[in-house]
Amino acid sequence: MMASHSSLLRCPPRHATPRTDRPTLGGRVAEIAKILGTELMPWQQYVADVAFEVDPTTGQLQYREVILTVPRQSGKTTLLLAAMVHRALGFGDRQKIVYTAQTRNDARRKWEDEHLVILERSPLARLFDVRKTNGSEAIKWHNGSNHSITSTTEKAGHGDTVDLGVIDEAFAQVDDRLEQALKPAMITRTQPQLWVVSTAGTNESIYLSHKVDIGRQQCDNTDGSIAYFEWSADPDADPADPDTWLSCMPALGHTISLDAIAADHQSMKPADFRRAYLNLRYEGATFEPVISSEAWHACLNRASEADSDMVFAVDCTPDRSSASIAVCSTNRAGKHHIEVVDNRRGTGWVVDRMVELVERWKPKAIVIDTAGAAGSFLPQLTEKQIEVETFGARQVISACGAFFDAVMNEQLSHRGQESLDAAVAGAKKRPLGDAWAWHRKDITIDISPLVACTLALWGFRTWQSEKATEHTRIPSVIDPWSA
Repeated sequence: MMASHSSLLRCPPRHATPRTDRPTLGGRVAEIAKILGTELMPWQQYVADVAFEVDPTTGQLQYREVILTVPRQSGKTTLLLAAMVHRALGFGDRQKIVYTAQTRNDARRKWEDEHLVILERSPLARLFDVRKTNGSEAIKWHNGSNHSITSTTEKAGHGDTVDLGVIDEAFAQVDDRLEQALKPAMITRTQPQLWVVSTAGTNESIYLSHKVDIGRQQCDNTDGSIAYFEWSADPDADPADPDTWLSCMPALGHTISLDAIAADHQSMKPADFRRAYLNLRYEGATFEPVISSEAWHACLNRASEADSDMVFAVDCTPDRSSASIAVCSTNRAGKHHIEVVDNRRGTGWVVDRMVELVERWKPKAIVIDTAGAAGSFLPQLTEKQIEVETFGARQVISACGAFFDAVMNEQLSHRGQESLDAAVAGAKKRPLGDAWAWHRKDITIDISPLVACTLALWGFRTWQSEKATEHTRIPSVIDPWSA
């Protein structure tokens, strides 16, 4: 197969690493795509040819990082799956492939509804087994390769090696913590690659914006380690002009029709259309954090430690994909010390962990949102002889307001934990009468660390105000959220 060049594309990229005369494995990726039932479009073939160039001196992949940004519905899933399957089968020894998207649930849906469906309908179905256990999902190839998913909030890849990491829909990443977790897991591998793939983001897409800046700067450096590809419209071009669409949508005329784009242009908000189909970042105001980074940083104290009197709190996400346990106490400075004791995917670990913490620390109370997903822990905790007490809905306002005020007035200390920092940075409000509470839905991050810390602070202050003195009693489970 003749390698493609951007100058030969009907829709060339706006910015891209050029093809060199180095040999490439791009043809093999194309063969995998055919086996999976879809031939690569010219733009996909161009990306594959460049991304999989091989250094003739070392015999290894030239590029350790591939950054790709294209309009929506361009066919990036087809390309990514072919690249992942090629990695699993075409590199000799067993390979570890890790995929993630906006959230772990999004990654799971893409993995199960698209990756797995396509593979099971292909001639390759006899070459792998599937494990769908929540938290350890994987396509296990018979040659030992493993194609799994990971969370955007966990320390992805820690304790393991990764040969190919894919960060899909990178616009949703609030920072580079996922990349910083994946790269050390790839450092000992001989031919690692990290793929960062996305449609344009917003002002909040700091991570993606940084990758775009780096990619544009490096795309002419064919001797470097980064390959960059961007299909986007001229920001000054007319978004209603079909010529503009043809200039930046590489799938137009292949899998997308002009009529379909025209229909969406009429029905979509202009900013949404520009971002989705012209691949232009939305520059408007989108999100103002409840707690500013400056206010949060002012409460940072990495040396802060909890006193012996403490309150624990438990929370989990509505979809039960992850859970958190937090503690509140006082530190030597006399401020409230908050800390995430545990933040893990799934929920099966929570009750046993709480029993362990109760036995060891004899907390004054355990705070749980019984009206939310964490309420399911109550029967099991009751079986462990932990008494349950419930309170009215007004405590919702009290808990969130108290946490906000404590931060603004620098009355609490935190230790700069990644999971809690990310939750604070991305948390939103939901109206509750004239006040508000943390918004649990329509977010791209796990805010259970923040909710657990909010509950722990409220519970600790409640215990202080009541001047509890029974240090050895079985702790109560206090619910400040129930109606």
